[in-house]
Amino acid sequence: MLVKICNVLRAGAQRNGAAALMSARTYADFTNQATFEIKKCDLHNLDVGPGTEVVMTRDEGLQYYRIMQTIRRMELKADQLYKQKIIRGFCHLYDGQEACAVGIEAAINLSDHLITAYRAHAYTYTRGGTVREIMAELTGRKGGIAKGKGGSMHMYCKNFYGGNGIVGAQVPLGAGVALACKYKDTDELCVCLYGDGAANQGQIFETYNMAALWKLPAIFVCENNRYGMGTSVERAAASTDYYKRGDFIPGLRVDGMDVLCVREATKFAADYCRSGKGPILMELMTYRYHGHSMSDPGVSYRTREEIQEVRGKSDPISLLKDRILSNNMASVEELKEIDVEVRKEIEDAAQFATNDPEPQLEELCTHLFYNDPPLEVRGVNPWSKLKSVS
Repeated sequence: MLVKICNVLRAGAQRNGAAALMSARTYADFTNQATFEIKKCDLHNLDVGPGTEVVMTRDEGLQYYRIMQTIRRMELKADQLYKQKIIRGFCHLYDGQEACAVGIEAAINLSDHLITAYRAHAYTYTRGGTVREIMAELTGRKGGIAKGKGGSMHMYCKNFYGGNGIVGAQVPLGAGVALACKYKDTDELCVCLYGDGAANQGQIFETYNMAALWKLPAIFVCENNRYGMGTSVERAAASTDYYKRGDFIPGLRVDGMDVLCVREATKFAADYCRSGKGPILMELMTYRYHGHSMSDPGVSYRTREEIQEVRGKSDPISLLKDRILSNNMASVEELKEIDVEVRKEIEDAAQFATNDPEPQLEELCTHLFYNDPPLEVRGVNPWSKLKSVS
């Protein structure tokens, strides 16, 4: 009997060794990098723009794929938890727009700065937050990235300033961050994101003016997903050429469904800013699959067929996956392994976000101020006091 067991173990070891050898040989056969043709950007006040022939390595492709799948699965899980009434309140999902966040992050440094509107989950993740922290914030738990007190629209991490609930208000704040970069002479920049729905706000044009006068290192990014809440861009704007809205500020219109297009355009914009020329504007042509928020079914002002057509022809994850596979940069099995790992990470995070305790009432006024001594804050009536601790 012992001899049989030894023989079985020996045969298993031989099979595993052969499989490992086959695996190593297979991975060695993959293409380490490939060149791709991408769509040309429309230009405003620029003589030349980003190149249309770009290189992506195998490692980059797999990294972009994993991050985009994580964002997609995280948002779909948030949809599920919202419908189960575990997530409450405002909740704006980003599925469909993943190439924007991943492409921008691939072209800047973590030491650079970024500020966005209320559709902020993806940028919280790409800036360094974890899925667990984001999901716990959505459910209002103490393990959330803002300790359960910010929710969907107010998430922050190092060099990421939210998550802002007031339409367009983050744009002048982002210019202020860019002013700090210039004042401190750090060679850093600030990416200021807003949507097509905010693009008609007066404060944005005032910000353009100041940023141009002071040559601030700011990349203004309009994520044009074609609908401001339930209103199409054609019904909301006399001119839908948002990349030209800066007038005296140069602009680019970019295919926001292609992570490589976004990456190359952002590299171009970042180089422009860092050279001391001042701000630049990018319009990312993208699309959201969900409605404006979870309270919007998203099909009263557009058809289901329109959504399915975009999914079928322009889905950012499918586009990247096709490029990876058609250029022998990975196998179908390897991408499936990533999918399985991502799903497990999302499920684990959702479990944590459901079971983690809510913050205590005593925590309500903590972190109101930075580095200040503790002080008393009036509670819900004149007789109750809460303590503010930095």
